[in-house]
Amino acid sequence: MSQRVESAVALLREAAALAPAAFSSSFGAEDMVLLDLIRSHQLPIQIFTLDTGRLPEQTHALMQRVEQVYGRCFTTYFPDGGLLAQLVEGDGVNGFYQSVAARKRCCSVRKVEPLSRALAGMAAWVSGLRSDQSAERATVAARASDETYRLEKFNPLHDWTATDVWDTIRSRQIPYNELHDRFYPSIGCAPCTRAVAVGEDPRAGRWWWENGQTRECGLHTRSGTIAVRELA
Repeated sequence: MSQRVESAVALLREAAALAPAAFSSSFGAEDMVLLDLIRSHQLPIQIFTLDTGRLPEQTHALMQRVEQVYGRCFTTYFPDGGLLAQLVEGDGVNGFYQSVAARKRCCSVRKVEPLSRALAGMAAWVSGLRSDQSAERATVAARASDETYRLEKFNPLHDWTATDVWDTIRSRQIPYNELHDRFYPSIGCAPCTRAVAVGEDPRAGRWWWENGQTRECGLHTRSGTIAVRELA
């Protein structure tokens, strides 16, 4: 086992020791590495995912593949029906293209509010964030206190590079989203994700129509939680 993997497993064990611990998976490349490590080391970490209702078919196909390879190992959280109806009535089904505020409202209803339910009662939260993914994530630490959800947040791959991730996927034969082979380094909802050009920022394919450089949905920022409360 490589030093990188050993370090990641050590952090996962640290998270599991707090109990209850949960891992939020979007089934991206980083998250598939963590899911594989959690399952192969039989760590007592609950795994969950957020199905926004707008995911690419390739992501659903991978979710099915994960169940075939690892067994039924994750729980799926969906948006609140009432909030979703309110969102669509107010902004339209694709209103997120109209403004940054509308896009953040959509992310809040489809992602952040379900995340709040998934993390309720948890002592530790594991995520697949890496510090070199974007400027906004440059300060990602191995472990930090999350004031929004009042728990400890662990980022076992915080110091990994994309090469580390893909070397591990290939060496351990971990299944992954086929969109990665079509130049989608970061995969979210289908309407909000596109392929990137060679040399582009890995998150340039997320919400590409917006001016500015921020490529976050609110899952890992305090502003996302506030947006849900304002909508409700």
